[in-house]
Amino acid sequence: MTTSTALILLLGLCCLLPDMPRLHWQGWPAWAGLLAGVGVALTLGNPHAARTRAFTPKLLAWSVVGLGAAMNLRTVAVVGIQGFGYTLVGITLTLALGWLLGKWLAVTRNTSLLVSVGTAICGGSAIAAVAPVLHADEEDTSLALATVFLLNASALLIFPIIGHALHLPQRSFGLWAALAIHDTSSVVGAASIYGSEALTIATTTKLARALWIVPVTLGLGLWISRREHHQTGPVKAKRPWFILGFLAAAALVTFLPVLKPTGLLVAGLAKRSLVLTLFLLGLGLSRASVTRVGPRPFLQGVLLWLLVGGGTLGAIFLGWIR
Repeated sequence: MTTSTALILLLGLCCLLPDMPRLHWQGWPAWAGLLAGVGVALTLGNPHAARTRAFTPKLLAWSVVGLGAAMNLRTVAVVGIQGFGYTLVGITLTLALGWLLGKWLAVTRNTSLLVSVGTAICGGSAIAAVAPVLHADEEDTSLALATVFLLNASALLIFPIIGHALHLPQRSFGLWAALAIHDTSSVVGAASIYGSEALTIATTTKLARALWIVPVTLGLGLWISRREHHQTGPVKAKRPWFILGFLAAAALVTFLPVLKPTGLLVAGLAKRSLVLTLFLLGLGLSRASVTRVGPRPFLQGVLLWLLVGGGTLGAIFLGWIR
């Protein structure tokens, strides 16, 4: 067993350990898992990168399902309905701004679209769903994923700091995180650092937003077909099954109150597995991916992220989003 493999196993175990007051052990917060993963990836390297990248989205999905066991379905429904309008406007504006920035910076069409879609909806999941529709090659996809990943890692650490500095209420922070951070994992991670109410709002809002993968993917597929004057074949979007699992778990504890204690236990385990998810997410970074991003796609991603994050925060302060 190599040194890096042994360290990965040890740190992964630390991510899963809950609070143990008798041993004076405090369970790792989400940001610690991410930093540990990034640290190992950029120093010793990850000899199991292919496996961890394949396992990470599955673990994230089950973690999200488990978090639903501590949610009230009525709250989830209210947040989803209330967020329909500003979600539609936000996605439309983000895609438009991304297109303009891509043109201005002379970023290739597919890379620009993938960065824009990843920012508009839910990061890597949206990029993975849209890439086949655009006939994007591996370089385009990897550039977009690397850009989104680097910004996700930054957001997980920066957003709670800004939220506390601005004294954002829990609800406001949850909305901001869900609308301005790319991947579900970082949204949930940042919100869990901020507070329990922020976690509830952020998770439900982000999952409602993730449903837009399907119509956006279908729309882009039709656009590409007409633009290239040929049929692209059946459009295959990733099925966000974890959203249904999240809703099913919330429904069980809402309508069967006797399951609430079990639901809280499941949600607690899900929070620990989320820390492990972020650790694995950090392990997915590499020196090569950092250098491969290149200045233009990364600059597009940063500018678009700043515009979306700043605009969303301003709209929350003005009361347009609540």
